[in-house]
Amino acid sequence: MDQFWNPVTLSRWQFAVTTLFHMLWPLLSIGLSLWLVILEAAWLRTRDEIYFRHVRFWTSLFLLSFGIGVASGVPLEFQFGTNWARFSQVAGGFFGNILGFEAAMAFMLEAAFLGIMIFGRRRVSPRMHFFATCMVALGASLSAFWIMDASAWMQTPAGVEIINGQGYVRSYWQAIFNPSWWQSFTHMWVACLLTSLFFVAGISAWYIRRGRETAFFLISFKVALAGALIVAPLQIYLGDESGRNVTRYQPAKTAAMEAHWQTNPPGQGADWKVLAWPNAAGQRNDWEVTIPDVLSLMTTRSLTGAVQGLTDFAPQDRPPVAITFWSFRLMVGIGLLMVVLAAWAAWKWGRGRLSEAQAAGQRRFWTCWVWSIPLGFLATDLGWIVREVGRQPWVIYGVQRTSDGVSILEAGPTAASLIGYLVVYVLLLGVFLGVLARFMRKGPDLTSPIDVPSREVR
Repeated sequence: MDQFWNPVTLSRWQFAVTTLFHMLWPLLSIGLSLWLVILEAAWLRTRDEIYFRHVRFWTSLFLLSFGIGVASGVPLEFQFGTNWARFSQVAGGFFGNILGFEAAMAFMLEAAFLGIMIFGRRRVSPRMHFFATCMVALGASLSAFWIMDASAWMQTPAGVEIINGQGYVRSYWQAIFNPSWWQSFTHMWVACLLTSLFFVAGISAWYIRRGRETAFFLISFKVALAGALIVAPLQIYLGDESGRNVTRYQPAKTAAMEAHWQTNPPGQGADWKVLAWPNAAGQRNDWEVTIPDVLSLMTTRSLTGAVQGLTDFAPQDRPPVAITFWSFRLMVGIGLLMVVLAAWAAWKWGRGRLSEAQAAGQRRFWTCWVWSIPLGFLATDLGWIVREVGRQPWVIYGVQRTSDGVSILEAGPTAASLIGYLVVYVLLLGVFLGVLARFMRKGPDLTSPIDVPSREVR
């Protein structure tokens, strides 16, 4: 109980809860903003009203996710002052600027054009409206860049010098383009795309399974599927590149991700644990299912490459193994499942079974896709657990320990704020699900006039 009832653990739980909840909504809003760009471009190119009606339908879901994302994201930045003041003292010179860039360059761009996108349909030309939609999507993606860049700096700090407990930026170039910025951003940005594509496909499948507006939602399902066939394998590749980067700069995290305890001897490959039960106290796995030499091949591209084991690191410098190992396995498993689902759908599409005439006979197929809706969200949260828990015991890797970054707090008020956040986020989730259910029962508007500006406005 004492291990939990202390300001460090409670602050970590509070930040974890707010991060894992908040992350769900940018995942969707970033991907859906790009989805709206695709649909609106199709509308401008073809003038087929079906694409216009798709834009109106999916815009409502984008706005819902955007609103919840803004409401749930504000407490994250407050916590750098309330719960992580000593971290902010060290990192604030750079970290605070990056969060400021995110607000000024990304969020303000997104917010400025969001009004035109929502309310300007009848007041601006279709091309201007399309430009506004593009700017909203750009702002959302820029936000992801700056947030992930700040996180990447915490994983692989560079360009900042610590003098007497205070961080001074010596090179913004080195700090921004730190050794893991590219892998961090691309892996997360593509996760937003993949999550949103499966969300769109799953929502479309829900309607098709019930025989509601089948022709309408077959369009969105097939377009989302075409995107997923590209994005899902790309995400596997980016995940592999991210893993190799972790091996290079955070070898202890890799060892925890793979439950790899002993460094393999020269000339002998490291086995890959497909499944295992890590025993941190005994510095071993109680049982394991392994494939010889594959861990060396994956991390070093050599069958005999050396992979550092956890015993090479002092016990106080090792991350928690079990949660890191199993979160990583579940994340990878979900990613592979998404590839399989996309391939299965492509096979059916190629055999002509996704036509309007045959859609009603594919109920099991559509049910699987409905159940796939949360897969991207779950995989991304699991990946974030690997990323953050695997970095422990460091809040800034190799520079500042997590225990040294927390504010001077009492356990009681910290626990109270944690409970308060939990209550609020449960309510926000309930609001989202309630509004989503009501919106889906109503369905798309296929009858009202297309609200474009008059010839005089153009």
